Amino acid sequence: MHDEPMENDNRWPVRPILLAVVGALACLAIQQIGNGDGGGAAQRALMAAIATGALGFGFTAERVRLAWAVIFAAIVAAVTGLVLWWSGTPGGGVWWAGGWSDASLFVAIAIAAPLFQTARDQGQAAFPYHEVHAHVWTNIVLWCASWAFVGVTLALAFLLSALFELIGIALLSDLLRKEWFMALLIGGAFGSALGLFREREHVVRTLRRVVTAVLSVLAPVLGAGLLLFLLALPFTGLGALWEATKATTPILLVCAFGAWVLANTAIGDGVEDEATNPALRWGAAVLGAVILPLAVIAAIATGLRIEQYGLTPERLWAVVFVAVAIVMGLAYWIALARRRLRWAEGARPANLRIAFAVAGIALFLATPILSFNALSVHDQVARLDAGKVTPDRFDWAALAFDFGEPGKRATQKLAKSTTPQVAAAAKKALAAKDRWALAERQNTVERASTLAKRLRILPDAVALPPALQEGLADWNACGSGDRVCTVLWHPGDTEAVSISGTCAIDAGQGDKKIVARSDCAIAHLVKQGDQWKVESAGAIGDLSDGNRAGVAAALARGDVSIRPVARRQAFVGEVPVGDAFE
Repeated sequence: MHDEPMENDNRWPVRPILLAVVGALACLAIQQIGNGDGGGAAQRALMAAIATGALGFGFTAERVRLAWAVIFAAIVAAVTGLVLWWSGTPGGGVWWAGGWSDASLFVAIAIAAPLFQTARDQGQAAFPYHEVHAHVWTNIVLWCASWAFVGVTLALAFLLSALFELIGIALLSDLLRKEWFMALLIGGAFGSALGLFREREHVVRTLRRVVTAVLSVLAPVLGAGLLLFLLALPFTGLGALWEATKATTPILLVCAFGAWVLANTAIGDGVEDEATNPALRWGAAVLGAVILPLAVIAAIATGLRIEQYGLTPERLWAVVFVAVAIVMGLAYWIALARRRLRWAEGARPANLRIAFAVAGIALFLATPILSFNALSVHDQVARLDAGKVTPDRFDWAALAFDFGEPGKRATQKLAKSTTPQVAAAAKKALAAKDRWALAERQNTVERASTLAKRLRILPDAVALPPALQEGLADWNACGSGDRVCTVLWHPGDTEAVSISGTCAIDAGQGDKKIVARSDCAIAHLVKQGDQWKVESAGAIGDLSDGNRAGVAAALARGDVSIRPVARRQAFVGEVPVGDAFE
């Protein structure tokens, strides 16, 4: 077994107190800045700089070369703050507007930390693989364990507050309602936990070895599953992947990432640390081999989506992830081809080289030098101009709200288009309060465009106004799926009735009792301004089997009408009260 960097005498009794103070003050500062009136890029950048700087110091600080850790934390904070300030406030009102760029920055920092820790231990820019590997897994364990400690601390605090409230002392309860106190508590708990765990090296080593040992046992399981999946593809065809889900690329990339993680838990940080069990060794080799084909299939899926629907920031990030997976898969294939079951000897240095490359690429992509929003806007507008997508099927919600400032500028420009349909759609996008209302509007238009295939119009097969078709697209009106929808409407009327389904009786099978289908519903639509709204809707229920059979037969022959019905109702004075009755 390699001598691990944590096995040295690195005890530093003051560390838990120091990190508790750093964590508490950092969280308090973030909370106070977050409650300010400023907002915007500068506030966001300062908060992130404080958080990453404190975490960088907490994970890397040692008595040995303490100044190095201070400098590293300062550099991390400065880079984080400058990059986020440079990037500005994320555009759009959705979580992914700036999420991937921020995640890219934090991935770069997470990779840089164990590399720095190794160089610090070596006292120079040297990176023995076993030390880098040990620091990576140690940092992961420390991160998870520290947050678990925070959870326990909060639970204990709320329990004690409830206990003291029983005797009329509400001091702790009142403090827990204060945001500044919660910030101090969370930051102090995380920092103290990080310090305490780092002072107990044997506990961390044991946790790390348990985690990697347990995960390595899963290597043959995942390897067998992914191998069977790839062997089945020639028989099912890739078309089944596109038909099953729109999330083909994410699923494949997660599988590739899982294969990489489990393969590395099995091969360990050196020859002495490799799994000796044949099932684990072969499982790790299979996992190393399947990463490339999974990445290639993900690349095909991403390419098809881009060809069909154009570029979006999410698809461009998918291209980046796929490229990294392909490079990793190629490196592992080369290692397998050269060394076969000794492939780990080639995989480990490949991991280290790829780590440096990914950290650099991630940091670059976190900056606004290459704007995925601008690239996506240019491509989507070009598709619209070229007629590859019609104005009514164009994703205006994404352009106006998801693509940041480039998308907003493009929407404003399209609102001045000489094409009436484009200009009208762009103006509606600009007038929308949020992306959700606009997206729902677009979904309604798309559903209306496919509704004509299952519409049956009575008493005459006349063309319906587009606004009425959009109203019928409401799931309360014509439902969803491929069920026939009967519409009773006369040209010029301001109301209509829709009946979704056939109201037929499902006779079941064998000796099963006859049961009525539940997909028969009726809706009353009324024109309000230039839109049609569902006034009332509900299932056609409370019918006997005989009556339901009669309804189904009449509906099939088109015997549908609206008639006045006399009802009785109670009056108090001249005011009607209660429901009408027969």
